[in-house]
Order: sequence, then C-alpha cells, then structure tokens
Amino acid sequence: MNTRAWIVFLDESGVSLLPQVRRTYAPRGRTPLLRHRLNWKRASMAGALGYHSTDPERGARLCFHLKPGSYDTLGLIEVLEQMKVFYRGENVVLVWDGLSAHWSRAMRAWVAEQDWLTLERLPAYAPELNPVELLWSSLKKRELANLAGDHLADVADATEQGIHRINNNPQLPWSFLTHTGLTIHPPHPPNLRKDQY
Repeated sequence: MNTRAWIVFLDESGVSLLPQVRRTYAPRGRTPLLRHRLNWKRASMAGALGYHSTDPERGARLCFHLKPGSYDTLGLIEVLEQMKVFYRGENVVLVWDGLSAHWSRAMRAWVAEQDWLTLERLPAYAPELNPVELLWSSLKKRELANLAGDHLADVADATEQGIHRINNNPQLPWSFLTHTGLTIHPPHPPNLRKDQY
C-alpha cells in the first residue's frame, strides 16, 4: 500500500420519493401528518470520504455522486473516473465493501489499468467500519427526514444541501471516522515528541 496516499472510503445508498419517517416535535394534540404520493421512484447516491494518510492538515475530502436508478459496474466506474479528476491523479487507496459490482471482472480489469488506484475490501458484514455510513445517517436524519417531495429533484436538492452542510463543517467528516474506531495516521512513537518531527 502506498504510504503517501488518500485513504478513501466509498459506499452507495438509495433515496426515494417515500419519506424517511422520523420522530419530530409538534404542539400537543396536533399530530403531524406526512402527505405524499405513493411513488417508488428511486435515486442512488455514492459518497467517498477521503483522508490523507500522512498529512491530516490536508483535511478530509468529500466526493458525492447522485443518479436516477441504481449503480452497476459501469456506473461505479463513472464515479471512479470522476473521483480521479477530484483527486487530481494523486494516489488513492479505495476501501469499500464486497458488493458484487465492486469486484466484478469488468471492475477488476478497469482498476488494473489505473496506476493511481488501489482497492482494499472491508470485512464482510462490517458496515460500522465505513465512515460513509455515518454520512448517510446524517443526511437521512436531517435534510431527508420527513421529506415528502413530488419529484426526485426535490430529494436531490435536499441531499445536495446536506452534502454542503457536511462539507462546510471540517470536523464532521473526521467525527465520522472517529466513530468507526479506525485511525488513518500512525501514533507518534513514544520516545519522540511531536515537535521533534
């Protein structure tokens, strides 16, 4: 693994016109009602949270992609091509789960041609190790909570507002990583103080 690379966690999630029902406050005796069309239109979103392996001062970086329908291998390759531009060709170690599209023959062939990209697999059944899961949770508890949009564009707009909120708070992506229990940067050796580096 390249020791001077971006460690990037990637995950996909879905949103639909059916609202994400969450508890809310209301005046006593006025139970809030969600009125929506019973519509199953869906969009998929891919989020990539990146942390530099040797320089935490470079901050966390969030890359986001939204599309109607669902992702397949070709759709994910499109996301990775956009990510290459986003990271300006810097070395990336991509960490993601065992979804079949992540490890398909076409994906492996494409990755073999990419000198900037290395793939690492999360352990099976361990979504709690992916900080992007916490990003989805944050979006679904805030911007998407109880949203009863008429069109997928309404859901897309709310999602983009949430992405901007997370991007504008530099501590939030780091808190997602901290919550997983994973660390990117090695601890300082006990015999060296930080100012001796």
